Amino acid sequence: MGEQAATGRPSRQEATVREAKALAHPLRARILRLCGQREMTNKQLADRLGRDPGTVLYHVRQLTAAGFLEPAPVRTGDSGALEKPYRSTGRSWWLNGGLANADSEDATLIPLQALQEELHEAGPRSIAELARFMLHLSPDELAEFNARVLAILDEYVATDDERRADRPAYGGLFILHRLAD
Repeated sequence: MGEQAATGRPSRQEATVREAKALAHPLRARILRLCGQREMTNKQLADRLGRDPGTVLYHVRQLTAAGFLEPAPVRTGDSGALEKPYRSTGRSWWLNGGLANADSEDATLIPLQALQEELHEAGPRSIAELARFMLHLSPDELAEFNARVLAILDEYVATDDERRADRPAYGGLFILHRLAD
């Protein structure tokens, strides 16, 4: 994870090429989100995502190699068989422009595709807040706006496990883009 800031929270860092490549697939984004909510086995992930277990395992291995997933302790499943679950390390959140080093320009749209799939699965009633807006900002105002929004998000993300793990999970995506002329 990034270095610790003076607040004791991790700080954001630039993604390496390996990290960007690992994040550059919508299925991996979904796997990260699911393993961030709870520890899940490859079979559980495959069942939840409606995908072949071999395909899911390939993506799980990519995320593990990049440090975004880690094996959780082996457990005994309902049938008595040993299960090998995975959990998110939380590192993906602390990357600045996580997909900037990906091979494809379209890679930056992957979080949007993953969010669309999650919203489709959860249904329209799952949306707690939706705000679409347009702002006219100078480069300095844009930098200040981004810093303020990310500071609030970072505070909530950094303290989520210790303060709110017993509450319902909400996902979101903050995107600010320049409008076409």
